[in-house]
Amino acid sequence: MDTTTTGQEIFKKVRKIEIKTRGLSQQIFSGQYHSAFKGRGMAFSEVREYQYGDDIRNIDWNVTARFNHPFVKIFEEERELTVMLLIDVSASNVFGSGKQLKKMLAAELAAVLAFSAIQNNDKVGVIFFSDQIEKFIPPKKETSHILRIIREIISFEPRHQNTDIGEALRFLTSAIKKRSTAFLISDMISPDFEQPLRIAARKHDLIALRITDKREMELPPAGLIRFADSESGQQFWVDTSSEETRQHYQRWIRHQIAGLDNLFTRNGVDNTPVFTDEDYVKPLMRLFKKRGK
Repeated sequence: MDTTTTGQEIFKKVRKIEIKTRGLSQQIFSGQYHSAFKGRGMAFSEVREYQYGDDIRNIDWNVTARFNHPFVKIFEEERELTVMLLIDVSASNVFGSGKQLKKMLAAELAAVLAFSAIQNNDKVGVIFFSDQIEKFIPPKKETSHILRIIREIISFEPRHQNTDIGEALRFLTSAIKKRSTAFLISDMISPDFEQPLRIAARKHDLIALRITDKREMELPPAGLIRFADSESGQQFWVDTSSEETRQHYQRWIRHQIAGLDNLFTRNGVDNTPVFTDEDYVKPLMRLFKKRGK
């Protein structure tokens, strides 16, 4: 396949994702996004004379002393948010047993969030990560910027294969000084990352979208199968005809998922799984509505 063909195919994929996700963000997500993520930051606007019922904690004592009667500070919503997308580009995302790869699902999720953000006049930035920071795209607003993000997700070739979510969260904490709304988009297959998660969640409004595939949830009874770890390259054989083996795997995967859920809950991070073979509209809507309340 020559470079021209590759470029054309990437353009077609970007255009397809743009049409689908732009429509979803306009028709479905825009209002839910606004209620879920607006009003979290308040900025000082002005002072006015105290009125009955005003919160005394908002009294401006300097102005009150100057005019010899009480004045209160008035705050309003900060109208502009910074939205950061932390996108896992490690080798485990080039997998999918259903209609699409985890990588392509990540592209669609990122696109619909980005289009929803710019419709609300928010800036969007991206951190691509494996076990290192692969690329950082600083926050901007333009539609061309969003299309660049989609194109990068589809065509980006990481230098490293493994995953370290902690590295991405540490970079977010140090690189983005202003409080942002940050979406961690990953299959969450990573060494322990609780400490950087806790620190990042204190500074930013952090949401985790766990991309997964049904085939990762259970082993099919298909006899002796050779498995390969896409990140380490290690290969091993598993006798999937053994019911004991399949049940052991299911117990292990349920334990892993419960551990992730507990990790996010105790650190105040909203999270939801998103499956490669299912419509992602429902889990996103549930997440937005929950936060809107």
